[in-house]
Amino acid sequence: MHVIAVQAPLCYDLGNASGLPRSPEPGGLTPKSGQLLTVGFALVVGVVTTVQAQPSEARLMKETKVTKSQAEKTALTKVPNGVIKSAELEKEHGLLIWSFDIAKPGTKNITEVQVDAKTGKIASVQIETPKDQASEAAADKR
Repeated sequence: MHVIAVQAPLCYDLGNASGLPRSPEPGGLTPKSGQLLTVGFALVVGVVTTVQAQPSEARLMKETKVTKSQAEKTALTKVPNGVIKSAELEKEHGLLIWSFDIAKPGTKNITEVQVDAKTGKIASVQIETPKDQASEAAADKR
């Protein structure tokens, strides 16, 4: 998404009641107040753009062809006797995936299994040590 901001002159007569000096142009804003309006507009556009850049989980759910339950079963085939600790639907590297953190008895490592939410195929399997998990948690807080 591209956002183009255009500054157009505004023609409001703020009058002396505003406490601002009158613009040299009849009915116009002073340069100082016009700059404030432009900055405020740019901030609003920036916030709207940021919100739209991150798709909601509800919106992502509409794109899935594989249910969470189906993806869980697929992920657990990679970690026998594993227990799912967390699950999320996300876009990663252009793919819509179900991501599962799976714990296995007898180890502190977590196996992260990613299942393609459109095809149901395993997209990635990674072992995360406690050190890796701490680094990921710190990065998520940022």
